[in-house]
Amino acid sequence: MMKFIKIILLLSLTFSLSIKEVFAEEKIKIGLLVPLTGKNSEIGQSIVKSIRLAINQINNPLIEIIPKDTASDPTITLGSAKELGALGVKLIIGPVFNESLFNLDKLSDLTFLSLTNKNTNSSRNIISAGINATSQLNAIKKFININDIKKTIFLTPNVDYKNQIKQAISASKIRVMKSYIYNTDPTKLTQQIEEITNYKKRKQNLDDEIKRLEESNENNKEILIERLKKKDTLGSVEFDSVIIADFDESLKSITTSLLYTDISPKDKYFITLNQWFDESLLKEKSSQPLYFPSINKKNYENFSLKYFDKYNHYPNQLSFLSFDLIGLLYYLILQNDFIIDDKIFTKKTLFKGKVGIFEIKDNKINHILNFYKVENEEFKKIF
Repeated sequence: MMKFIKIILLLSLTFSLSIKEVFAEEKIKIGLLVPLTGKNSEIGQSIVKSIRLAINQINNPLIEIIPKDTASDPTITLGSAKELGALGVKLIIGPVFNESLFNLDKLSDLTFLSLTNKNTNSSRNIISAGINATSQLNAIKKFININDIKKTIFLTPNVDYKNQIKQAISASKIRVMKSYIYNTDPTKLTQQIEEITNYKKRKQNLDDEIKRLEESNENNKEILIERLKKKDTLGSVEFDSVIIADFDESLKSITTSLLYTDISPKDKYFITLNQWFDESLLKEKSSQPLYFPSINKKNYENFSLKYFDKYNHYPNQLSFLSFDLIGLLYYLILQNDFIIDDKIFTKKTLFKGKVGIFEIKDNKINHILNFYKVENEEFKKIF
C-alpha cells in the first residue's frame, strides 16, 4: 500500500502556525552560506533579502537565520561553514555555486541545501536544491507521453554540464531515439545539424525530383515543378521532436540551424530546458512554438512584485528558490518534532511552495515542474 504523502501549502498553512502551536524552547538556527562580498555579492545580497521576506511571513521569533560570507571561494566557504557549526547550526542553505562544495562533505554534522542545480554530488550531507536536469526531463517526459511523441532526438552542447544531461536522461528514463553532442562553434554547428537532419540528402532529393519532372511527360508537370521550387528539401527526417539542452544565444543558434535545414517547429516539436521565461524568446517567432519546463510563472511574478515593493529592485532566480527553502525547512523541522538532523530529508514528502512542488526522498530534492509553450508573443501554460 502506498504511504500517505502530506502536501502542505507553502506560506499558507505552515506560515500560519501560531507561536502557541510551537513546542520548541530553543532557537531554530538555520545557517546561510552566500557570497556577501566579491564579484557575486549582488546574488548573495538578493538571497538574504528574499529570506527576510520569508521569515517575516513565518512570523516566528524562534527562527534565527545566521548568514556567513563565502566570497565565492571554496576555502572561505569551508571556514564559514565551520563557524556556523560552532554556533550550533546543523542546517545550512547554501552555498550557491557547485565549486564551493569542496570539502564540505567532511563536515558530516552539518547538512547543506546547496542552491546549485547540479546533482552529481554523492555526499549524504550535501543536498542539491536547485532545479536539476532530472526534474526538467521528468516534466518533458510527461509532455512527450501526453502528446504520444514516439521519436525524440536529444541535442546537448559540448560543455561542462553534458554529463549531467546524460545522467538525467538515464534517471528520468525518458524515451530518446538518439543523442548528439554538438560543437557550439557557429562555423561547425550548421554542418553538424545538416548531418543530423540528413539535409544534403533531402536537398538532393528535391533537385532530383525537379529534374525528373522536367524530363517527364506528366500532366501539369509545370505546376508540380513550381510547387517543388518553393520547397527547400524533399523527404522526411526520422524524428518528430527535438530536445535542445541549451540557453540564450546558443539555443537560438540551434533553432536557426534547424530552420535552415528545413526543420520547422510547425512540423516537429522544439523542446528545451527551463528558460526562466526569457522574454527574448518571444521575439523569435520563426522558432515558435517552443516548449519548456519551468517553475510556476504566476507565483514567480507575484514574488518578484512583492520583492520589488520591498527593496525597489527585482530579485534574481536563486532568491525565489531560497524563499521557498526557508518554508521547506520550517515545515520539515515541525514534522520532525523540532529534532534537527539529517533524517528530516530521508522520508518521502511532497511540499508545495511558490516554485512548485518539492519532492523529497532519501536526501534528494527534485521539483515537479509546470510546462509552458512560447507562442504568439506569450508564455502559455500547458500543465
